[in-house]
Amino acid sequence: MRPDERFFSFEKDFRDPYARDRDRVVHCSSFRRLEYKTQVFLNHEGDYFRTRLTHSLEVSQIARTLSRMLELNETLAEVIALSHDLGHTPFGHVGGDELDKLLKADGRALGFEHNFQSFRVLTKLEKRYKEFDGLNLTFATLEGVLKHSYPYKKPFLDGLDPHFDLEKHPSLEAMVVDHADEIAYTSHDIDDGIKYGLITFDDLLKDELCLRVDEVVQNEGVKREEKLYRHRFVAGLIKLLVEDFIENSKEGTKKYRQEVPICVKIDAEESLPVGFSKETATQLKKLKKLLHQKLYKHQKIVRKMHAGKQCIQGLYRAFTEDKDLLPPHQKELFDVRKKERVIADYIAAMTDRYAMKTYHEMYGFSL
Repeated sequence: MRPDERFFSFEKDFRDPYARDRDRVVHCSSFRRLEYKTQVFLNHEGDYFRTRLTHSLEVSQIARTLSRMLELNETLAEVIALSHDLGHTPFGHVGGDELDKLLKADGRALGFEHNFQSFRVLTKLEKRYKEFDGLNLTFATLEGVLKHSYPYKKPFLDGLDPHFDLEKHPSLEAMVVDHADEIAYTSHDIDDGIKYGLITFDDLLKDELCLRVDEVVQNEGVKREEKLYRHRFVAGLIKLLVEDFIENSKEGTKKYRQEVPICVKIDAEESLPVGFSKETATQLKKLKKLLHQKLYKHQKIVRKMHAGKQCIQGLYRAFTEDKDLLPPHQKELFDVRKKERVIADYIAAMTDRYAMKTYHEMYGFSL
């Protein structure tokens, strides 16, 4: 990124700035690699299951709808949504957690965090210009990616450009993306979990929020035993959450809407001006707890994630012990960045299948 622009992009273009940002993100390497990065189910488990790419597209669709209905900048919400998971490692959250542990054990106290890694992908790791690193995106997009997930003040952000003001909330569009992310992963994890047979509607229909959705689906004339029920249930859950969010965010957006969508001028300690109703927020929290117990901690998921964790450990250990296992460009980066960070960046950028292929090449057996 060009330091003289101080995180703003002033290039002349026939597109509006956020449309230009969106196009740059969609055409970058990190975005394409999301197709083969795990959401919950490993990519090779089947063609049906969500990946980081399909998840990002679903978040983008929901964020655009929410922004349009709340009269916010739809394109800004779209590009933040499409960018928000660019920093994810292979094997989902366990990959990032494992890299975090490995870096801290090696004395890299800053560790690894996927939101900040997404920001680094956009500002440092993608290379599209001779004079500077990054994609040269607008401040509003970068702030939205960096701060879309609350809270914002974290140790590894010490020394960040003060324009990102961690004492303030980000744009309303960034807050919308955070909630769109929550709506998307809750609904599609249920869809994939039911499809894969790891969770049942008998489990779900003990939950208050799911019972509200069930009532709507039954009123459509769709019975629980019908094949169509799963699709109508997932659509009904999204619809319920989207409508609740819009209804309960109208006043907040009206009060804090800005012509230039950057930091909302309220302290980060104050409540967000947008969100679900109190009843729905409480019920959604309980549903997520149920999914954590019944789905994310299911034996089949945990075993696959354990294998992914071993892969991350093996790759990091090998690259740390012998730098010649790395491609030439990665070794050149040792001159400008810490070795451990270069290795972590390289592993984080891998797709699931490339990580497993590389592990197999170096250790001579499959996970």
